Amino acid sequence: MKKSMIKIASSLLLASLLTGCGSSNGSGQSAGQPQKEAGQLNLYTWEGMFPQEVLDGFEKETGIKINYSNYDFGETMLTKLQAAKGGEYDLVITDDYIVETVIAEGLAQKLDKSKLPSIGNVNPIFQGQFFDPSDEYTVPYGAGVQTIVYNPAAVDLPIAGYADLWDSSLKDSLGIVANYRVINGMALKVLGESYNTEDMDKIQAAGDKLLELAPNIRLIKDDNLQDDLISGEVNAAIMYTSQVTQAKMANPELEVVFPTEGIGLGIMPAFIPSQAPNPDAAYSFLEYVLKPENAAKCFEWLGYYSTNKAADGLIAEEYRDFLTLPADFSGDTEMIQNISSEAQDLHAKIWTEFKTACGQ
Repeated sequence: MKKSMIKIASSLLLASLLTGCGSSNGSGQSAGQPQKEAGQLNLYTWEGMFPQEVLDGFEKETGIKINYSNYDFGETMLTKLQAAKGGEYDLVITDDYIVETVIAEGLAQKLDKSKLPSIGNVNPIFQGQFFDPSDEYTVPYGAGVQTIVYNPAAVDLPIAGYADLWDSSLKDSLGIVANYRVINGMALKVLGESYNTEDMDKIQAAGDKLLELAPNIRLIKDDNLQDDLISGEVNAAIMYTSQVTQAKMANPELEVVFPTEGIGLGIMPAFIPSQAPNPDAAYSFLEYVLKPENAAKCFEWLGYYSTNKAADGLIAEEYRDFLTLPADFSGDTEMIQNISSEAQDLHAKIWTEFKTACGQ
């Protein structure tokens, strides 16, 4: 199978994945209006979320035709689903924080897990999260894990956690993504706090700590940060998961670090809308991609962390160490969640001050 990594930014309360606009279906044909018809699956998610091999395989095995519609932002999907009152689409995959709203508004239906014999393949690390604490509505499809990547040939110290990035030996050599909840959150974790604290004094203390990092920052950017690590423009970086994947593919000698302070993660959950016209087709597709051999193909294509523990061993060895968590992984994980407008405003102010201090 030809490996192809789409360029998607990892979501940790992140507004969107870096995908294009437009529509296509699994067969490469123009997607029509969602339909209620036996043998149809109206799939609604970002562009390029599945390898064509998997889409074609599902259609051949089941006889169910995929009508693949895509959107740009999770908020766009939510607006359409609200207008349709939970109808039109059979299966949706979107951002974790958007799903919290979908469930709260009654736009998702509870899963009949008797129709998902392979649901036990899901890695429990990615279950029981804030958007669906009892796992009643969603199946996780891919995850972004907030990690550090560095070039050991260009860095003098072994990096084990976020706190190491403040070391003076890293002056003017760090690249970071341009997401303030991720980066401000890193400072919170260094201080032993939650990404999602509402304590304004703690958020401000993290902002003060972040300013101390400014001399080490060389680049703040979302797009193609992996290229700057590969070229040597930066020696260490905090990047989105798919960027880490591309960096490791280009230079396997790069080190990927699960920070000792704990891991931030984002999940792309799949759910069946409350008034889905063809829910049985949605169950068939979910079951198909939960099978280990199909799941492995999906994660190799996505470049995101495998949420299917049964698939981990089937992922090609050249990708496995950066698409799966270590077998002995026992670190703390936390998801970035929605917070109050007051806390958001303070985060935004801190971010502006930090970028100014970095000269960006």
